[in-house]
Amino acid sequence: MLADVIACLVCPVCGSDLALEAAALRCARGHAFDVARQGYVNLLPGRARAGTADTPEMVDARAAFLGAGHYDEILDAVAAVSEVALGEGPAGCVADVGAGTGDYLARVLERSPGRVGLALDLSKHALRRAARAHPRIGAAVCDTWKPLPVRTGAAALVLDVFAPRNAAEFARILGPGGALVVVTPGAEHLRELVDVLGLVTVDERKDERLAGSLGERFTLVDPVPVRVDMSLTHDDVAALVGMGPSSRHVTAMEMAARIGALSEPVGVTAAVTVSLYHPVPQVGA
Repeated sequence: MLADVIACLVCPVCGSDLALEAAALRCARGHAFDVARQGYVNLLPGRARAGTADTPEMVDARAAFLGAGHYDEILDAVAAVSEVALGEGPAGCVADVGAGTGDYLARVLERSPGRVGLALDLSKHALRRAARAHPRIGAAVCDTWKPLPVRTGAAALVLDVFAPRNAAEFARILGPGGALVVVTPGAEHLRELVDVLGLVTVDERKDERLAGSLGERFTLVDPVPVRVDMSLTHDDVAALVGMGPSSRHVTAMEMAARIGALSEPVGVTAAVTVSLYHPVPQVGA
C-alpha cells in the first residue's frame, strides 16, 4: 500500500496515525490491521460485521457490466467534473466513499496524475478489485455510515457514486478548498426495465432527499445530467440487475425468466446526474 495513501488513514479504534509494519498497519497504541494479499486493509473496528456489503456475485456482475463499457459516458463525466474540481483544489487524496470495484476512482486518477486514491467500502469482495483497479489506489474496508478512518482534511475530493452520503464525515475529511462529487440516478434511469423486472424505483422526491442528506454542509455548484441509450444483451441485463439492490428482491430463477422474455437486444436508458458540491464553511471551524 502506498505511503501517501497510508498517510491519509487513521486507526479506527483510537484515531492515531497508522504506519506499515510487516504487512500490517499499526498505530502507536498497538492496534494492528493486516493488509490482505489482494492489497486492501480491513479497518472495521472490533466485532463489526459487513452484513449489508455487496456479495461476490454482485461484485462480479458490476465488474462485468462496467468492464463492457456500457457506463463509460458516466465514468467519463465523473472524471471530467472531478478534474475541474481538483484543478482548483488543495493537495490531498481522492476519497471514493462506497467505491465498489474502484472503476470510477480509477477513471478520475487517470486524468489526475498527481493524486492518489482511497477506496472505502463495506465489501471486502469489492475492494479486492478496487485495490488493483489503478496503481495509485489504496483500499480500506469500513462502514461508510460511521466515522471514516480518514485523517481530518486529508482529501481534496470526495466521490459518492450511487452510495450512502455521510455528509458530516465528507465535510470533515475534506481539506479547505476541497469538493464533493455525487452521482445519483434520474427519473428515467433504467425505465425500460423497472416495471417488467420489478426493479427498485427512483424516489420521486430524490432531489429533496439529496438536499436533506447533505444538509447545511454543502452547496450545489454544478449539476451535470448524463443520458446514455444502451443496447444490451440478456447477459448484459442480468449483470446490470445483479450489480444493484434489486438483485436481493427477486429470486434468481424468477429474474432469469423475466430477462429471458425480453426482446433482444434490449434498449435501456441510463440517466444520472453528476453533481459538484463545495463545503459550506462551518461556524467556529
